[in-house]
This record gives sequence, C-alpha cells and structure tokens, in this order.
Amino acid sequence: MPTVYTVYVIELSRKVFTEDRKFREANPQFNGVLECLYVGMTSKTPQERLQQHKTGYRNAKGRKLSSNIVQKYGRYLRPSLYQHIGPLSRAEALDVEKGLALELRRKGYAVWTN
Repeated sequence: MPTVYTVYVIELSRKVFTEDRKFREANPQFNGVLECLYVGMTSKTPQERLQQHKTGYRNAKGRKLSSNIVQKYGRYLRPSLYQHIGPLSRAEALDVEKGLALELRRKGYAVWTN
C-alpha cells in the first residue's frame, strides 16, 4: 500500500517576521494584518509532525528533518486552513503544498515552506 501524505499549516509567532530576514524577504506582500504561517507535508499526522518540528527531529542518519523556523516560532496547527485537503500521494502533496502556500500568500498571509 502506498504511503499517504497530508498537507498541514502551522501558525507562527509574528516575531518571525521582525526577527528573520529570509522570512521577511519571502513575504514582501505581508502587511502585518493576518498571521504568519508554515505550510508543510507529512506522512505522519499533523500533530506528530508539529511535535517533530518543535523538538528538532533528526532521522536515523542524523539529518535534521525539522524546520528551524517552526522549531523557534511554531505555535499550533491551523486545521481550518488544510482539513479540506484529502489524503495525497507524495507527488500530489508536493504540488498541493506549493499551491496552498501561494494561495495563502495571495490572501495576505506571510508563509514559509521548505
């Protein structure tokens, strides 16, 4: 049975916008009104993945698989922004992750994705 992926959204502290230059540069459209978000994809549950980000998860080979931005600024999951997206293949999840990040930016959110 193929692995199933989920796209998820984590709300970030607004401090990320003032403290992280790369985040600011990736979001020139942001006017400070809406939230700062992280969009990702996972074969785990979104809750498990958030926990991995927050603890600085590394795989068996020692490679870090968590986002520094989420580790430092991640607050909580925003299911209302992703629960309408069904289970996906890896290729579909990669496309949906990019598309959701673009859609949220167009709506005025500041978004980070890997």
